Amino acid sequence: MEHDNRTIGDVIHDARARLNLSLRDVTKKLDITPSYLSDIENNRRVPSEEKLSKLANFLHLDYDDLMARAGRFGEDAVRYMMRTPAAGVLLRRLAEGKASDKTVEKLLNLADREIGAKKEPLK
Repeated sequence: MEHDNRTIGDVIHDARARLNLSLRDVTKKLDITPSYLSDIENNRRVPSEEKLSKLANFLHLDYDDLMARAGRFGEDAVRYMMRTPAAGVLLRRLAEGKASDKTVEKLLNLADREIGAKKEPLK
């Protein structure tokens, strides 16, 4: 996995530009205002899970990646961490130890195998 330091705004803007879509093209399709999308692209706003999902689908982006860049875990993940404190401990230890991308990728792939996730492997 290659480390990518782009912000959520950068990723969304780059995808929109790659698809040759104007700000208004996207906002009309997703029923949001141009100022709202501009705020997202300029990292002044963090969209809801629902808006992230719509943006991901429309711009052909990975929803999980957008959620992570937005600093969101999702309601299911938050409930899971509340019921399974070890999950929160694991995340804190990875962060405090500044785990490498390679370590995180290994753990993610292990988790996918253990639960039978149908996700594409990270690159």
